[in-house]
Amino acid sequence: MKKRLFLYLVPAVSTLLFLLLQLFNPPIVNEMIESKTYDLRLRLRNALLRQPPSAGITVVEIDEKSIKEIGRWPWNRDVFAELLTKVSAQRPKVIGIDVMFIERETPERDKKLAEAITRAGNVVLATPFEVPEGEGTVNSPAPGEVPDSLWDSAFMEVRSQKGIKWKNFAVKATAVAPPLPELAAHAALGHVYSLPDMDGVQRWEILYLNYGDDCYPQFSLQIARIALGLPMKEMVLYGAAGIGLRDRFIPTDLHGRVGINYLGKEHSFPVVSAADLIKDRVAPDVLKNRIVLIGTSALGTYDQKVTPFSANMPGVEKNASVVENILKNNFIRKSPGVIELAAIILTGILLGLVLPRLKALWSSLLAAVFIGSYIAVCCYLLMYQNLWANLLYPVTNMFTIFTTLTAVRFFHEERKAREIRQMFSSYVSPKIVKELIDDPERAKLGGERRMVTVLFSDVIGFTSLSEKRQPEEVVSLLNEYFEEMADIIFKWDGTLDKFVGDEIMALWGAPVEQANHAELALRCAADMSVRLTRLQKTWEERGEHILEVGIGINSGEVLIGNIGAQGKKMDYTAIGDHVNLAARVEKLTRRYGVRILVTENTINSVSAAAGTAALPFEFREIESVKVKGKEKEIRVLELKVPG
Repeated sequence: MKKRLFLYLVPAVSTLLFLLLQLFNPPIVNEMIESKTYDLRLRLRNALLRQPPSAGITVVEIDEKSIKEIGRWPWNRDVFAELLTKVSAQRPKVIGIDVMFIERETPERDKKLAEAITRAGNVVLATPFEVPEGEGTVNSPAPGEVPDSLWDSAFMEVRSQKGIKWKNFAVKATAVAPPLPELAAHAALGHVYSLPDMDGVQRWEILYLNYGDDCYPQFSLQIARIALGLPMKEMVLYGAAGIGLRDRFIPTDLHGRVGINYLGKEHSFPVVSAADLIKDRVAPDVLKNRIVLIGTSALGTYDQKVTPFSANMPGVEKNASVVENILKNNFIRKSPGVIELAAIILTGILLGLVLPRLKALWSSLLAAVFIGSYIAVCCYLLMYQNLWANLLYPVTNMFTIFTTLTAVRFFHEERKAREIRQMFSSYVSPKIVKELIDDPERAKLGGERRMVTVLFSDVIGFTSLSEKRQPEEVVSLLNEYFEEMADIIFKWDGTLDKFVGDEIMALWGAPVEQANHAELALRCAADMSVRLTRLQKTWEERGEHILEVGIGINSGEVLIGNIGAQGKKMDYTAIGDHVNLAARVEKLTRRYGVRILVTENTINSVSAAAGTAALPFEFREIESVKVKGKEKEIRVLELKVPG
């Protein structure tokens, strides 16, 4: 009862624990462990359903070749002005420059770049904001004075959600380093602050920051807005809910974050080297009507990001992925938790109720089906619905329930096997012990009625022998005799019930059921007789006393089980009239001067088991006798042993 209760308590405790983990979702678990399973699913998705590169976005990279040909980094503003002019000449939809222009060079060079930006008319400049550790909490230092150049790039319309103080959740900046005023005057500005997860991987993008009284869009969001031909007033911030872009809505979490749906590794987008553009080595319309992002990829420029697909993705390509996601509205959405909670509860209940009732193989298969099915569902949701469902908690709960129950059952079965081995190893052959351990249910240790065959063997004249011989000699002789007889009983798969003085009691048909229990007992008796004859010759040659025995065999229904004082002395034995009858028949061997007497019950049992087959034994009928204590006479026969 205690074991059964424990087997149900384990799933309940495990399920409750993982329900709490799912509800609170500790960041260290989510960002260090669960996120790794998410990365694997993304890679599996791209291996099976590789996404084609965007047809509308091109990345102009300042790569190793560009630095080698144009000159060391950072480049002068006049070089950037030339590059921007070359890009703008091909009439792209929008140009996003993922390079900081926050310090002055020379008035001439700064002016030259400002003029190039003005001529282009569709430029977005990256703007670095400073966010303190902890993503800019409510207690962050108050921001400084807001530069005039930022005003035109702030959200013009912000709508609050009823009942949600969304500014308490928004990521707050405390400082900003905007581009030079003359550069920002004719460009849109977008923040480039990003916060990787605890493991350093960039899985999220923050679409807006709160700075002072206003909120500012992310760099890629500004690029997408201009590519869609929307003015600032048609980009609406719904606090803690999402971003509206005219007729489309981009949902975010409470902090304004979205899950980046990367196409794959670096160079998933068409890439043009900045050096090739400057030196006119590209077709004149390669950037026409496209969204162009200019940024660095050379290792010395230190703008590499770690993503689920790569440890060396240029930041500009990360921003290109976000632009792609905005235009297609296919960001990765995080499950609100309903799927996971339902999975934890349902699988916890089902496994907790079913596994304790199943054998090891079937419980393993069931657990594997449950775990495999949930993993398949999570992979499907990510591959086809862009939905990130938590894999860790439901799967770990199922695995914990299975492994714990398996371990409990294993140790219980081990203990049960030790008990069976300890209980029966001195009673039965190793073969029977193994059968009992393999199938403990066959060893019904409680009392039960069972059809068995009982054999009693007793030394004739033992009392006079004990009086005439020294105790040491008698014990030595008996031990030699008992050892030989016990080996024979085990040879014929019998249960050695007990030694009582000079008497042996053995039985067949318990603890393991044996359909041919009577035949086994008769074969054992015949073998015992043959072995005794050999022993007698040995004793005669040694000049020792020669023992003679009588063997009585009877078959019938008996009560069998552990009998004795609980916790003190217990014996596995059989009791009942048919046991007593076998003992009394053994005593009749002296009256008729035979070694083995068998009752008609055993003969009938052998005949029933053999069917029409010829009996493998020869009997000589003695007579029908009335055994002491019995009213009805019973036929007894001598089992004749050749030789």
